[in-house]
Amino acid sequence: MCGIFGIRGCEDAARVTHLGLYSLQHRGQESAGIVAVEADGTAQSVRKMGLVSDGFEEERIALLRGATAIGHTRYSTAGASTIDNAQPVFVRFRGGHIALAHNGNLTNAVELRGELEAEGSIFASTMDSEVIVHRIARSRALKPEDQLAEALSGVEGAYSLVVVIGTTLLAARDPHGWRPLAMGRLGDAWVFASETCALDIVGATYVRDVAAGEIVAVDAHGMRSLPGPASTILHRCVFEYIYFARPDSRVFGGSVDRARRALGRQLATEQPAPGAEIVFAVPDSSNAAALGYAEGSGLQLEHALIRNHYVGRTFIQPTQAGRDAKVKVKYNAVREVLEGRSVVMVDDSIVRGTTTRGLVALLRGAGAREVHMRVSSPPITGPCYYGIDTPEREQLIAARMSIEEVGRAIGVDSLGYLSLDGMLAAVPDGPGGFCHACFSGQYPTQPPVDIKRYRAGG
Repeated sequence: MCGIFGIRGCEDAARVTHLGLYSLQHRGQESAGIVAVEADGTAQSVRKMGLVSDGFEEERIALLRGATAIGHTRYSTAGASTIDNAQPVFVRFRGGHIALAHNGNLTNAVELRGELEAEGSIFASTMDSEVIVHRIARSRALKPEDQLAEALSGVEGAYSLVVVIGTTLLAARDPHGWRPLAMGRLGDAWVFASETCALDIVGATYVRDVAAGEIVAVDAHGMRSLPGPASTILHRCVFEYIYFARPDSRVFGGSVDRARRALGRQLATEQPAPGAEIVFAVPDSSNAAALGYAEGSGLQLEHALIRNHYVGRTFIQPTQAGRDAKVKVKYNAVREVLEGRSVVMVDDSIVRGTTTRGLVALLRGAGAREVHMRVSSPPITGPCYYGIDTPEREQLIAARMSIEEVGRAIGVDSLGYLSLDGMLAAVPDGPGGFCHACFSGQYPTQPPVDIKRYRAGG
């Protein structure tokens, strides 16, 4: 999962992109980068490890001149967390240069990379995104949008892209529509972003989503669309509504906040907790779901866990050691709320179980009499191949244990998950058109042939 941002037609494009990336920081904390392009095709790139706020000094941003820019925040799902794999990818070729920022995962990247290497291509990184860049460079099409369309032909998996070829800005989504990509206007400029919250921060007005399979091109002549072969059934990632997207965003045309409240209300209907006295969220991604649970159950909503906002999202830390360390400093329990009470803790998901187990111990230590866990999604039982870092089934606690066993392992008095049907009925435009493979095992495409090479990026 990554955050992407692109703009054309704004003289301060790099600064606007920098600002937009702040709103997409939650989608990736490992590295960030910006490429800016001037009217004569001159391009400059800056990439760095860590957060957007760390290292993009004013002097560096000032060097990124031009009215066109793209940016990226990275959460690695294929390829190691190194500066070589930071994006946007930026290369020079016979037609000038190519810059690309990618959100998603290509399920056949290993095979495509092997074909390119057999024909002499030399790769500078281990990320799957570089495959698209090489294919663009090989295209003989004349228009940038046709070059990108030719490069994407035969590419399988999830991708939302912002690309610069020469001075043309392009945006594209895969035919299944896995990952969101919004389109807006800022004065005369066109803006593209993973979520509408990034449009909001720069003052852009939302126009529409880039359609599944569509390529949008913006150049000196304006904006034009190249419709693509959209899938007959969309497979939008339902986990965007459950966890990844910010609650103030609209993704896939629907409000994230309203979706999470509806998930919480449905959870209260399906999984009540008789005898419980209060309900609270695991902040922050579960706040709206806990509010919905309180509305649906009649229980009083409390703030029983306090989050340290200077610590990033534990789920998208690249290593287990990083996740464990951050749980210890990320949360603190409010004893005055918990002591002697039977409580319901609402979370959006349980992935590996390590974070949840630590939280339950924290609640017990603060005096909670009973801890009932309610989860606003079904058990995650399968790996994701479309942009979430769960490639190995063995890492998923619900794939190895029954619900009762998971409850005992994390130390709760009771555990209840939202049903698959309940989840799909609660999200906007449900129940059809969503990918739920990590819950149901129903994969829309053939999983990667070589999982280890897929995870390594090639």
